[in-house]
Amino acid sequence: MGWLWMVLPAVMLGGGWIVENVRSALKTRHKRKLELLDAAQRRQLALDAANRPPEPVCGCTHHLATHDKAGRCHEVVEAPTAWDAERKPLRYESRPCNCQQYIGPEPLGTVFAAEIVDPR
Repeated sequence: MGWLWMVLPAVMLGGGWIVENVRSALKTRHKRKLELLDAAQRRQLALDAANRPPEPVCGCTHHLATHDKAGRCHEVVEAPTAWDAERKPLRYESRPCNCQQYIGPEPLGTVFAAEIVDPR
């Protein structure tokens, strides 16, 4: 029982230091846990984006569904109509998009590779 009287003042005087260290360690652990959760979420978003097929988009950045069979775009865009002295647009007007869809050769849909034959 004599050792209790020696430990009690040490706990009372040094107890604040212990509590502060534990609290600091818990804060650090919490920050690291949040960083790991954030990294896992960013990884999952990147995987989801990688597994999504590419969107068919024209050079005008509009979806190909808005183009007719002739290649004419049917979207409406905001075009500048007035400029200031530094050539910055002041007013905009709605106009039909005047792009024409790419009509050139279609890229290969699949890659053809001949089978490797053993010449023996």
